[in-house]
Amino acid sequence: MTTATVDKPEDDTTLQKARSIVEAAGKNEKARPFVRCFFDEPTFTASYVIHDPTTMKAAIIDSVLDYDAPSGRTSHASADAIIAYVKDQDLDVEWLLETHAHADHLSAAPYLQEKLGGAIAIGREILTVQKVFGALFNTGPGFAQDGSQFDRLFNDGDRIQLGEIQGVVMHVPGHTPADLAYVIGDAAFIGDTLFMPDYGTARADFPGGDAHILYRSIRRLLSLPGETRLFLCHDYKAPGRDEFAWETTVADERDHNIHVHNGVSEEEFVAMRTARDATLAMPTLILPSIQVNMRGGHFPEPEDNGTRYLKIPLNAV
Repeated sequence: MTTATVDKPEDDTTLQKARSIVEAAGKNEKARPFVRCFFDEPTFTASYVIHDPTTMKAAIIDSVLDYDAPSGRTSHASADAIIAYVKDQDLDVEWLLETHAHADHLSAAPYLQEKLGGAIAIGREILTVQKVFGALFNTGPGFAQDGSQFDRLFNDGDRIQLGEIQGVVMHVPGHTPADLAYVIGDAAFIGDTLFMPDYGTARADFPGGDAHILYRSIRRLLSLPGETRLFLCHDYKAPGRDEFAWETTVADERDHNIHVHNGVSEEEFVAMRTARDATLAMPTLILPSIQVNMRGGHFPEPEDNGTRYLKIPLNAV
């Protein structure tokens, strides 16, 4: 998979594809997807249902499975709200897209697939995540580290179609090795790379994360046309802001992002990001989330008593 290390934007063929798609959508309203956000406040996660208004073909991005950590119980209220919307709008789900293997919530993709259909997809670098965390959780030979839990593994530059709307996949690592952005029409779904301009950027201290690479991935995204709509995976309300927000533009991020606006060098960003990450606690649901999400949202196989278990490695993270 190509990473975001191309020195000159004009030499980045994936970026040029994405620019062309956004520019074409700017000239043709039918090439712009309709986007509906479902915000899960307990995990501060923005999930999206997007569709082509012409064909009603749809994708669901970064869905949430409700999980109560004290009891270990799962439920489907968040996913059922998406299902109700999809059915009310008479949408035909083609894709269940993950921007990366999330550390802060469990994916509901298998449940949604059972109810609505669609192919579960993620970036090919999920294999790296499976290798690292497969060792951490001592999953043994029963856990395939080949991405076969997903229906599609995307490479940088792969085309994605949503009805009649064109899209392209961009590999934007740094937060994790497997982060993707999906550029579909004039909209880009960028996972955990950028937050709202007043909040900044994602952490880069998870296994496989790298602040240098994150900076380059962000600059790659900010080389898209200024009018590109950016849809974020999380919001935590910046100080002084009372409402959650999850949509911005490339132009706004370039001009106003408090961590990485135009003029911030890679060295300055890395110093800031490294210092800030050292102060952050691990996400509350990182251990259950990664175990499930590296399996495409599936739980580990039941043990001989019929119960499924998630592991908590002691003194290892």
